[in-house]
Amino acid sequence: MYEEPYRWIEAVGNRRQYLDEQFAMGAPVVALAYADGIVMLTVSRGTPKLYEIYDRIALGGMGHPADLEKLRFSLLEMAHVEGFNRSPSDVTGARLMKYGLAPTIKQAFEEIYKAPFIAKILLAELGVKPERDLFLTINYDGNFEERRGWAALGATPAVQLEMGRYIDSQSGYAQASLAQAVEIGLCAWAVGSLAQTSSGTSDGESSSIRESAEKSEAEALPDTTALLAHVRQTVAEKSLECVVLERNGPGSSKYRALRADELGRLLPPAVRASDSH
Repeated sequence: MYEEPYRWIEAVGNRRQYLDEQFAMGAPVVALAYADGIVMLTVSRGTPKLYEIYDRIALGGMGHPADLEKLRFSLLEMAHVEGFNRSPSDVTGARLMKYGLAPTIKQAFEEIYKAPFIAKILLAELGVKPERDLFLTINYDGNFEERRGWAALGATPAVQLEMGRYIDSQSGYAQASLAQAVEIGLCAWAVGSLAQTSSGTSDGESSSIRESAEKSEAEALPDTTALLAHVRQTVAEKSLECVVLERNGPGSSKYRALRADELGRLLPPAVRASDSH
């Protein structure tokens, strides 16, 4: 009887290790504010990862397509029921996260005899004013965070912080044009993608080597040319997805997926030359 809690803790630890491995090769997701709203982007191999949830709310996902679809439909249903029974203004990203996603994902993760959701989700909510824009991310264990200015999904929290560190280094990104925001987002995505690729260090490394590497990473930001080269190489094989929430867009729905021709014109020249998607 006394062993049961320890078995549960061990099972949860094993589950966490298993899920971390599932995200190691996933494609990061980036969302950031810009002068006229919010831009969100990622890359995919056929299966979309960016969606509209409600008039001012967009979703980006990382993980197993079936799990992402199940959670997305759950959010869609909750949002539209909430909007119908109450009012559209009552449908907020924070409410969807706290009362919809978080309890569902946390319960699935902690019930060790059932399969967890292999999913991480980012919600971007466009405010009436720029200072009201909100970004929310949730991990596979149900832990969620709220941010202003930007949010990112990556294989690990360290990868996400590195992506955000790049965005923060671009002073004035919140006043950037859409083309500038796309370039910053692509570079931040590349930071995450490269960090995930290079994070396969062996467990036998000494702590001093790890600390030295972390210190080096903290001191130097990646070169923009190298980041865009990585993006160019990636989009030669995969599709680039980009959506915007436009503050001054027509109608109640502010969500718009960028068409291939429009996105092609917004891409940096270093990426545009070889982009065929």
